[in-house]
Amino acid sequence: MRSGLQLQLCRLIAFSAAISLAHAFYIPGFSIRSYVDDEAIPLQVNKVYSDRSQLQYAYYDLPFVCPPTGKKHAGYPSGKSISLNLGEVLRGDRVMASDYDIVVGQDQECQYLCTHKVSRQDVKRARELIEEGYVAEWIVDNLPGATSFVTVDRTHKYYAAGFKIGYKDFSPVTGKQKYYINNHITLVIRHRRAPGRAGNRGGKVIVGFEVYTKSIEAAHRASTGCPQEVHGETNGMEMYITPNNTKLASQYPSSSYLPQEDDVDDGSTLTIPYSYSVYFREDDSIEWSKRWDLYFNNQEDSNVIHWLAIINSLVICSLLTVIVIMVINRTYRQVHGKDGAGDDGKLLPKRRKPASGTKSPRSREKAPAGLLQQEGETDRDDDFSSDDEFVEDITGWKMLHGDIFRAPVYAGYLAPLIGSGTQLVFMATGLLILSCFGILNPSFRGGFVSVGMGLFIFAGVISGYFSSRLYKTFGGINWRKNTLMTALLFPGLLFTTIFILNLFVWAQASSTALPFGTLVGLIALMLLIQLPLVYIGSWYGFHQCQPYEHPTKTNSTPRPIPEQAWYTQSVYPALIAGFVPFAVVFIELLFVFRSLWQDKSGYYYVFGFLSIVSLVGIVAVVEVTVVATYIMLCQENYNWWWQSFFIGGGSSFWIFCYCVVFYYTKLKIQGFVSALLFFSYSFLACSVYGLLTGTVGFLTAYAFVRRVYGAIKAD
Repeated sequence: MRSGLQLQLCRLIAFSAAISLAHAFYIPGFSIRSYVDDEAIPLQVNKVYSDRSQLQYAYYDLPFVCPPTGKKHAGYPSGKSISLNLGEVLRGDRVMASDYDIVVGQDQECQYLCTHKVSRQDVKRARELIEEGYVAEWIVDNLPGATSFVTVDRTHKYYAAGFKIGYKDFSPVTGKQKYYINNHITLVIRHRRAPGRAGNRGGKVIVGFEVYTKSIEAAHRASTGCPQEVHGETNGMEMYITPNNTKLASQYPSSSYLPQEDDVDDGSTLTIPYSYSVYFREDDSIEWSKRWDLYFNNQEDSNVIHWLAIINSLVICSLLTVIVIMVINRTYRQVHGKDGAGDDGKLLPKRRKPASGTKSPRSREKAPAGLLQQEGETDRDDDFSSDDEFVEDITGWKMLHGDIFRAPVYAGYLAPLIGSGTQLVFMATGLLILSCFGILNPSFRGGFVSVGMGLFIFAGVISGYFSSRLYKTFGGINWRKNTLMTALLFPGLLFTTIFILNLFVWAQASSTALPFGTLVGLIALMLLIQLPLVYIGSWYGFHQCQPYEHPTKTNSTPRPIPEQAWYTQSVYPALIAGFVPFAVVFIELLFVFRSLWQDKSGYYYVFGFLSIVSLVGIVAVVEVTVVATYIMLCQENYNWWWQSFFIGGGSSFWIFCYCVVFYYTKLKIQGFVSALLFFSYSFLACSVYGLLTGTVGFLTAYAFVRRVYGAIKAD
């Protein structure tokens, strides 16, 4: 009785704990936040970014916007930094609370924000950002403020995240460009009744956050600071300070021409008044679970192209599959009795064709002895025939059975690279699975990078295991050195490159630069978490596991490699074979590049298509590696270890070339630092991709070679 009561009590405690964890566990995009009337909603400002530059800037770092006052709004003091995850920091987010007052159900036709004075240098900075097309990102209820668009046929609307901080226009008198700042912001909050009990209590959920901008001159203002005409036609707030002709004349005393732009700070200022409007609009046509769809509606027309990309991938992969089947069939025929092998897989001697002029035994029995032939010569001919009749005739890949598993040169570098490659395979697989299930979505800001980093770190056990066991197979002894190289070689090179690039970004005062604390945190992750995990995997793989068994023994003397055809020498196999997987994925890559580099206001969210194309691409890597390795072995070249790695990663070269072409044909990036960041990040991404696919190619070739030579027995 007492034990039953204890069991029921334990179940009750476990159930209560489960409920608590369920309420505490927050999945962005799945947890609904509802508001009631007269409840304040926090508006957070993030950053400004441009499709023409890789440099981002924190919104409150701009010298021409209203600085935070520190007053509390919706429970947060303005200017207070919001806690960010690692992915948000790495992508340049700098989210802070703002001074904007938004109260549920209360429309505000005009609310004065501040009047800010800017210097000539500040005006110049504003003109530069407007020229480069920078847009600002604000956040309400985890939704980015969006600019609303309507399709040409007016059937539906879609959103582009962010809004322009200003615009350019030409003077009808002088024909010169003028720059205007958007100093009045209209915020439209779209909402609907909250589902469930929250809705019964009058709760509302936000399903849209639209931002409309306007430039209004400083004159004609009411006593509150708001413009007298908010919605009508008004002159814009031009970012221009009249040059100081007296000072310019003193600077250029002998010149009859005075420059129109004065960059020298002489104390002149420009006063910019800022104001905003807030409107709440009920919209029952948008479900809360589908409120992000408006950010993707402009991608619906590209679904046909995605399907074409999949069909293209499947066609190429099908052709490769036919070739691989032919290779496997030919190998099987050679091993199992069709070309010099018996049923048990043992290499059989091949009967040679009698030399010209030599008679068969039957003909010798019937032929009488010649006049000049002695009686014993016939027996001697029979002996010579029996010696030559069963001379072993083995050609091609079968001749390499004594050298095929000879350890490669620089094996101490190959094993750590393969270990790091297995980490990347695990990370990429996990990211694609989580993305397909919707766990990693745009509402989980920075989640893709954060989760990817976590998967990579905790896959250190897998990396250490594969690296140490392969290192042991190669005959390595110093497993601790291999452990350090596995944990630090690739991540260390990656971190060093990012740190050097960070110095250039720091010099530009951009939020893209990683804070010093984040750099220290990354080093701590690498040394305090990943290194011990790699050590554990390495210890297990080296001490608790046997090296990989090889079906044939390695000869003591290396076999000389004959002269190779041009397409099997140097980098040609990797370039030729790597083009095929690139042809499989290049159409889908176009959409990825557009989202990352060209149209940053949109979101890439077709991970289902990406997963299919990625899977087909990996299959293509596997198949081209099998074909290329078979061709190499038929050329009697047993140096397949490194070559299979390079063949698997060869498509990364073509992807980088695609990045270069995309830069010169599609992008309008300006500035040395932005170009440096583009090419450097593209090179790093292609290196990561090459290491991943190179590992897949190596493991494929290793399995193929072991399977083929395991089917034969050579004495």
